[in-house]
Amino acid sequence: MSFQASPLERVLQEIVPAAADYHKVATQRLDALVKPPQSLGHLETIAARLMAIQQQPVISVDKRCVIVLAADNGVVAEGVSSAPQTVTALQTINILNGLAGVSVLARQFSSDLMVVDVGVASDLVHPNLIQRKIRASTGNIAREPALTRDEVIKALETGLDLVREARDQGYKVLGVGEMGIGNTTTSSAVLAGLLGLGPGQVELLVGRGAGLSDADFCHKVSVIEQALQLHQPDQNDVLDVLAKVGGLDLATMTGVYLGAAASRLPVVMDGFISVVAALCAVRLAPSVRDYLFASHQSYERGYAVAIRELNLPTPLQLDMRLGEGSGCPLLFALMDAAAAIYHNMGTFSSGGIDLAYTEEITF
Repeated sequence: MSFQASPLERVLQEIVPAAADYHKVATQRLDALVKPPQSLGHLETIAARLMAIQQQPVISVDKRCVIVLAADNGVVAEGVSSAPQTVTALQTINILNGLAGVSVLARQFSSDLMVVDVGVASDLVHPNLIQRKIRASTGNIAREPALTRDEVIKALETGLDLVREARDQGYKVLGVGEMGIGNTTTSSAVLAGLLGLGPGQVELLVGRGAGLSDADFCHKVSVIEQALQLHQPDQNDVLDVLAKVGGLDLATMTGVYLGAAASRLPVVMDGFISVVAALCAVRLAPSVRDYLFASHQSYERGYAVAIRELNLPTPLQLDMRLGEGSGCPLLFALMDAAAAIYHNMGTFSSGGIDLAYTEEITF
């Protein structure tokens, strides 16, 4: 009997590192531009990485999209959020109607939105909403597993499907965002699970989300510790961690990152939830890291831990913690700048500057 690989297994096999030779050529061109070496900092890094991913004569990020994944989390029943669960549905509609932060920023920087219901507790109706509901909310991780392993695989493969749809529509770069009350709790739990942390070690990963009081913050930490103690997620099994203490947004995001890497598409992370999902993807396929771009240094405490694990730079320091994918359009703008510098700036030779002369100058 022949074995047929699943869609997830096939994608994992398709992911390869970005092209080091293209990166080298891009770096050589950047060094030849009329400026001191590396003086444009992150813009040069972005340009070289985009060239290594796209492997084309011209860097192209003109058609871009933020995929916003909406899902509820059963753990809100434990009082870990200052906002009621109904806000997930309400804010998802606001995003679709152009009223939310990510909607405004996407419009400002010529980015499209794909808003996807992968697990909202209520049934949403909107002409622009993409329906991919896996189930209505996760289980309450303080008392039961969030998901079954099969549901995690379905979420991952939903993310793969969304990337295929985006690629077929001609998008050159993707961003990832989320909408889901309670998802900073599940993200902290997943990050703790991936790092093998237990009681007494979790607090450094936990933020205040949408403005918790001191007492509520302590309660949130204890709920996460309770969930980890109850489920004992296996840090060496990403799917086990996601199933036991994760979320549908996290799991689907992980699939988006995997799909983007397999399709050689650069993909931008937003904040805490998306960076934890990115770490999940990198644990499943280390070469995914080559395709990831961090946008901003999120204000959430666990973000610094997760981004350190990924060892990726964060170009923007804006004290943002909105979520929704709001940081992605801002990085798209930096990618535009990086491409413009790479293709339009003059070189020393074209500018008639004698390199022997410049060697005598200390910049």
